[in-house]
Amino acid sequence: MAIQARIGGCTLLLALAISSAQSQDPVYSTHMEVVRGKPYVMVMVNDRGPFRFLVDTGTGGQAIVTMELADQLQLPLVGDTRITDPSRQGEKRADTVFIDKLSIGGADFIAVEAVRHKLYGDDGECQGVLGFKLFEDYLLTLDYPNQRLTLASGALVPDHENTVLPFHMPDGVPVARLRIGDLQVDALFDSGGTGLSIPEQIASQLKFSSEPVDFGNGESLSSRFLIKAGILGSDVQVGQYTFAQPFVEVNTAFPQVNFGSCPMQNFSFTFDQVNLLMRLEASQRVLHLATTPTKPRLQNAPQLKPPAPDLVPIG
Repeated sequence: MAIQARIGGCTLLLALAISSAQSQDPVYSTHMEVVRGKPYVMVMVNDRGPFRFLVDTGTGGQAIVTMELADQLQLPLVGDTRITDPSRQGEKRADTVFIDKLSIGGADFIAVEAVRHKLYGDDGECQGVLGFKLFEDYLLTLDYPNQRLTLASGALVPDHENTVLPFHMPDGVPVARLRIGDLQVDALFDSGGTGLSIPEQIASQLKFSSEPVDFGNGESLSSRFLIKAGILGSDVQVGQYTFAQPFVEVNTAFPQVNFGSCPMQNFSFTFDQVNLLMRLEASQRVLHLATTPTKPRLQNAPQLKPPAPDLVPIG
């Protein structure tokens, strides 16, 4: 009897363990190629592919596909939308197409609406862009050091170590506070951007150890503009992490600090869109951002203009 009871107990424990394992939500993970600091993954579109897509947290919609891919897959048109660039100085219209299923690392996204549009600069080397809002039902982790993208269920909670930070989502993209010297500013955490970019208006309030000099020309949907670059005379602090007197870009066109791919690649980022929290982890507390390895992209990805009711913002 005693032996039977123990066997029964073990059987019950085993059954409970199996039941618990079956009830756990799956975790999806895939290789994330990091090229010039930007993250790319392979994507299946309507069970065809794989195709190379940029993961762009600075794009607020679900996706962008190139005109060539949309035509190749005969993606049906479902409407159009107005697009603008981050300067908000001009706008155009672009078609939207319907994707039955978009698959990333085993995770399926059903009924995706994508903007059909040309990709500029380095982004033109892929077939599409995955926007931030596509991942709103998951914890999205971009682990740059280990080159992995992971999608999981769950939630982030604030911590006392300042590794979990709040953010808000104007235009559907993550904007959080950081400190530049004595200034606290809002910054867009933009994996599709390039370096650490500061608007000219904010840069005029800062001290530089190396005065900004001409660095390149930028082009938006509506204008061309000069980009300067220099070395800050103060540190940039993000949570518990410090960039010691980093190399920064200064631009005249865009109104917000852009924390782009070059500084982001030091971290593993996890974004929780439900609770508006993000966790960032790096191997060192003090980080260095030297001269950006590439010139800034000469053209900026379009974004859907948010005020109109028929729009979903894309940056």
